[in-house]
Amino acid sequence: MAKIVSITEHFEHFLNDLKDSFWGDLEARTKLTWKRFFESESERLRRLYTACDSYERGPRQAGQYRNGYYERDFVTRFGTLRLRIARTRGKSFLPAGLAKFQRRAPEVAMLIREAFLRGISTRQVGRVVATLTGEVVSAQTVSNLTRDLDRAVKQFHQAQLHDEWAYLFLDGVALKVRRPAGRQHVQMLVAYGVRQNGTRQLLGFLRTRGESQAHWEALLNDLYRRGLKGDKLLLVVTDGCPGLAAAIQTVYPRAAHQRCWVHKMRNILDKVRKRDYDQVKTDAQAIYLADGLRSAQAAARAFSRRWRAEYASVIKQLERDLPELLAFYRFPKHLWRKLRTTNIIERCFVEVRRRTRPMVCFVNVQSVDRIIYSIFQRFNLEWKNRTLRVFTQAA
Repeated sequence: MAKIVSITEHFEHFLNDLKDSFWGDLEARTKLTWKRFFESESERLRRLYTACDSYERGPRQAGQYRNGYYERDFVTRFGTLRLRIARTRGKSFLPAGLAKFQRRAPEVAMLIREAFLRGISTRQVGRVVATLTGEVVSAQTVSNLTRDLDRAVKQFHQAQLHDEWAYLFLDGVALKVRRPAGRQHVQMLVAYGVRQNGTRQLLGFLRTRGESQAHWEALLNDLYRRGLKGDKLLLVVTDGCPGLAAAIQTVYPRAAHQRCWVHKMRNILDKVRKRDYDQVKTDAQAIYLADGLRSAQAAARAFSRRWRAEYASVIKQLERDLPELLAFYRFPKHLWRKLRTTNIIERCFVEVRRRTRPMVCFVNVQSVDRIIYSIFQRFNLEWKNRTLRVFTQAA
């Protein structure tokens, strides 16, 4: 039996089709009208400048010869306008109202920046935007829009800090950058702070060529300059980099220093034979899993006695680093798990690697700063009203 469709339903379909066709056609016509207007205005400006029309000879002055056109994309709420901009040998003629007209597309510009910051290449971003604007945005246009982030990056580096941070976690992550000599690694040094009330923030980052004492001092001195004097700083947790340890003594000598046990375990086990791996791991873990400082020191002595004959260099390094490996025992027991490693900042690096992996290699160092800033700023906004409850528990 055929379905009976009411007149009202027919009329609703008719109205919907009419709206779609009307507004779709109106948008296309509007876009075409603006395109013609701006191209005509560009041509008019060149004609006034050269004082001659097409195929006419004008005054022979340097730079005033007509030199055809170049195409450029402009993102607007009506979609992407690809305009033919008139030019002479020394000048191009962008219509005066074009920049203001272009600023009426904040949503599209935000989409382009967000897609770029999510790890999508500039060329792929253009294709994504095409699903909304109906036309592919060039990679150059995407690059131009993402450069707006440079101002935000500068503000982040200059923002003042209150001297209220109790725990400072420091670590670095390596990223690839394309250079004329080939792909090279750059090191991103990062500072993560936690207040005593459990609130946290990524405080700063610095792009360097390595992790020497001078590089780390540059980051720590920048934090100091911005207001983190260290008067309330209780503990600095690091990955064990020698240059970083020396930099801490220079800038924040009164704060206790904790070396990360995850990094230390990795260093120990890298030098152990396969047959001893499991037992060495168990014995080493007994040191930082002890129920107190004295028990940990006893476990360390037992570890040294058992493995000194086979792994003398490992034992020597462990005994040298032991005071900084056991610094977390000075603090309340509920904080031990958080304070004995840099895992709290490594989780941020997981996001950095995930977001940058699709890019394979950064085109320039400025793009590295933009990506890192965007990731850290997002974390800071998410953490603004959230605390690490373990830091507020009673001992």
